[in-house]
Amino acid sequence: MEWIGLRSARKERMTVVAEAQVTPDGLLGDHGRLGKRAVTLIQAEHLPVIAALAGREVSAADLRRNIVVSGLNLTAAREFGLRIGDVELSLTVPCAPCSRMETVLGAGGYNAMRGHGGWCAEVLSGGVLPTGAEVTVLL
Repeated sequence: MEWIGLRSARKERMTVVAEAQVTPDGLLGDHGRLGKRAVTLIQAEHLPVIAALAGREVSAADLRRNIVVSGLNLTAAREFGLRIGDVELSLTVPCAPCSRMETVLGAGGYNAMRGHGGWCAEVLSGGVLPTGAEVTVLL
């Protein structure tokens, strides 16, 4: 896992953290939703694609997702779920871009993220989630 970010409230800036405590309700310190949208993930490989489509540099914080993973196709892993360190997640629904992407990325930002917005997940088991933790598919 490459990166972890928390949003203390809606529309607040992302805070990059080295680790996060994960509970059934999501990441402590994040304002995310409960249940099947408790955590949001995106593939690192999608950042340069979004940047190319938006015509500007893009950071993980710009995209407002909690977790960035690399070397793993999240869509292919959806039917199985993920283990990241001690934490187990069930990928539930695609994480659609919000209208805020037009403000953050500029005109066309929303469309640049379409199909590249990542996934929402439900927490199956919580724990400490450190940056750099191994990501494996639950089989």
